[in-house]
Amino acid sequence: MKNFKYIQPKSLSEVKKYFSDNHSVLYAGGTDVLGLVKKEVYNYENMIDLKSVPDLDKVEEVKGKGLKIGALVKISEIAESEIIKNKYTALSDAAQKVASPQIRNMATLGGNICQRPRCWYYRDDYACLRKDGDYCYAEEGENKYHAVIGGSPCFIVHPSDTAVALMALDAVFNIFDGNAEREVPISEFFVQPDEDVYLENILKPYEVLTSVFIPEQKNKVSRFIKFAERDVWDFAMASVAVKVEKNGNKITGGKIILGGVAPIPWYDEKINKGISGLTLDEKSIDEFSKLALQDAEPLSKNGYKITLARNLIKMILSEI
Repeated sequence: MKNFKYIQPKSLSEVKKYFSDNHSVLYAGGTDVLGLVKKEVYNYENMIDLKSVPDLDKVEEVKGKGLKIGALVKISEIAESEIIKNKYTALSDAAQKVASPQIRNMATLGGNICQRPRCWYYRDDYACLRKDGDYCYAEEGENKYHAVIGGSPCFIVHPSDTAVALMALDAVFNIFDGNAEREVPISEFFVQPDEDVYLENILKPYEVLTSVFIPEQKNKVSRFIKFAERDVWDFAMASVAVKVEKNGNKITGGKIILGGVAPIPWYDEKINKGISGLTLDEKSIDEFSKLALQDAEPLSKNGYKITLARNLIKMILSEI
């Protein structure tokens, strides 16, 4: 790992100036960034530690409106919060599934949302598309964990569990650009490879995700479920977040988001069009689950993800 300048800005407005002349990288919990700098995936001269910026580590309930969570709030705090468990259950479920207890105690919500792809070709010594190469090695190589939909020309999957839950909960992200803060719906935050193969989200290098706002989920039930090969040591092979409104055993409205199958938390149009009016019995749920990923184009070793995602949908709807 090469030498760098360690910087602790005292305000968000200080962050932008360190990007003017030098390559810089933002540091929050460090559970992802340290691995990236050791592998020299980043070309950097400054390490900007956001923990010295005040007021980014708070959870605030806005009465009658929703919940505001600072980007530096630890994943463990989200997992243990009674407010989140009771009112925003999908996010609590997802936070409890992130990595190990040690990592949850260090990792932040903002870092979990903005973490870089876990593709071994990207993180190792390969000149892949994301590193100015001209080829996605996963397309013909070891692609067991890669995307089955939305992947071309790069077949990464988005690694964040919390992002999948937040997409189901219709979260809004607050982003500071060095001068002012703006609100961005989560549905407009992530970037697919066919839009820009170098990016996973809309953040410019000097912009900071400061907080996440989740609108009040009155009369809604939400859950998150995930399958990983080695539990805490692996990222999701597939995951599902769901938010629904129910009348008896019938869903009157809702949303399903898939994780581990695409470069972004995936909104599958066919299954979401069919969720309203779904009766929660075994036969109906089984037929409904088959709507998921009908447009998938799996690679040579990851077709199992389609069956896995459908089975997770059946499991989560059977328990909701």
